[in-house]
Amino acid sequence: MKKLMIIMFVLGVTLSAQEAELESQEMVDLYTADKMMPEQQAALSFGLEWTMNSRENFAGALMLGFDFKLPVEVTPFAAGFVFTLNNNFRGFTVLESCLLFRWYFADVDDASWQILPNEHRGFFIQTDLGLYLFIEDSSATAMFLGGLRSGYRITRGEQFFIEPFGRLGYPFAFGIGAAAGLRF
Repeated sequence: MKKLMIIMFVLGVTLSAQEAELESQEMVDLYTADKMMPEQQAALSFGLEWTMNSRENFAGALMLGFDFKLPVEVTPFAAGFVFTLNNNFRGFTVLESCLLFRWYFADVDDASWQILPNEHRGFFIQTDLGLYLFIEDSSATAMFLGGLRSGYRITRGEQFFIEPFGRLGYPFAFGIGAAAGLRF
């Protein structure tokens, strides 16, 4: 009887060790698969904005943006461009075309409110430099555009995001809006 118990004990320990080794290997495989998943390098977004682009009144705007992740390991940066079409429905239109440089400086976990390692999401600061074309009464005036934008990129799933933002700059006074898009 003692021999049978010893054999069962040895078999149990051996099987338990093999099971633990399999679980450990599964965890390594999951970690490796997660790290091997293609990371989203670029994003395309469409948005709506409410701006103070007029001398007398507010204007609504449609926005198209594209940004791509810069290959910097430590701090996540992005570069790209933004096109905006503003109209106040009373006689003027503004076309904005600008290059952007963005720094994602903090990402907060939705559930625990802890700061996470950044993956091009979360709080950002962005500079915009470009051309501002003011069209009124069939005459166009081109100006330099410079601005500072701040917002928060909220990711949902692997690809979809929503991005509320606010901006200040010249020659517009300010703008607030939201964009939605896909990371790929």
